[in-house]
Amino acid sequence: MKKVSFAEFGGPDVLQLVDTEEPHAGPGHIRIAVRAAGVNPVDWRIREGQVLGAHPVELPSGVGLDAAGVVDEVGEGVVGVEVGDRVFGEGSSTYAETAVLSAWTLMPAGLSFEEAAGYPSVMETALRVLGEVGVRPGQTLLVSGAAGGVGSAVLQIARDRGITVIGTAGAANQEYLRSLGAVATTYGEGWVERVRRLGDVDTALDLAGSGIIRELVELTGSPEKVVSIADPGAPEFGARFSGAAGSMAAALAETVDLISRGRLHIPVEKSYSLAEAAAAHVDSRAGHTRGRRVLII
Repeated sequence: MKKVSFAEFGGPDVLQLVDTEEPHAGPGHIRIAVRAAGVNPVDWRIREGQVLGAHPVELPSGVGLDAAGVVDEVGEGVVGVEVGDRVFGEGSSTYAETAVLSAWTLMPAGLSFEEAAGYPSVMETALRVLGEVGVRPGQTLLVSGAAGGVGSAVLQIARDRGITVIGTAGAANQEYLRSLGAVATTYGEGWVERVRRLGDVDTALDLAGSGIIRELVELTGSPEKVVSIADPGAPEFGARFSGAAGSMAAALAETVDLISRGRLHIPVEKSYSLAEAAAAHVDSRAGHTRGRRVLII
């Protein structure tokens, strides 16, 4: 089978499309014929060698954590899923024609593989940081970098929970944020005053890593009310940096619930082939994404 692999840490040029043996599903796991794989910032951070603590890597290594596809092998002890089922979830080396998943759920009717592949890590992260920041129904949450995959999920989960969201994004994404229920404003010079004019802020999430933790602390009044997933320097200001994953099984269950109730839809901004994985990483790293990016296998 073909998969994307890298033998050394570095830029996108280290990614290679290689021929390799198929993996097999061990106890408690399933294998899928991959139809689509999610492209997430953690993928290129692992490739660069940034997050080895959370995701230990043995070189050469495959790439990718999220995927959607058709079950073709069921490991010992697995119940509730059969060969031929359409599923999406989290595994390892998912930029490949075949991958093993450690967490999964059946795909809701009407959901495409392309859409499904982008949900797992995005939803796990969104649910985790909403829990860590402690925002409650009736409060106002500020989200910096709200138009990407995690931001899109946060906005829709918050709307479902009765939380008001002020979201910052580029000028081109203002209407998109409003369509997801947010009060939208642009980042850049003067953004703090623009947020203040929109109302008081109870808590804040930094999803872009643009060096604004100090300002978020000022707007919320306390570093304990600020969580970042993109700025490892957040603790210097007393804020929390969230990097450890939570429960993927719980995240997948809530994803299916929200989709089934018509409360969640995150668009796929662009899709790529396996051979275009390096280009997908370049685009992901550049930011300014509306929704998600995926590989189509």
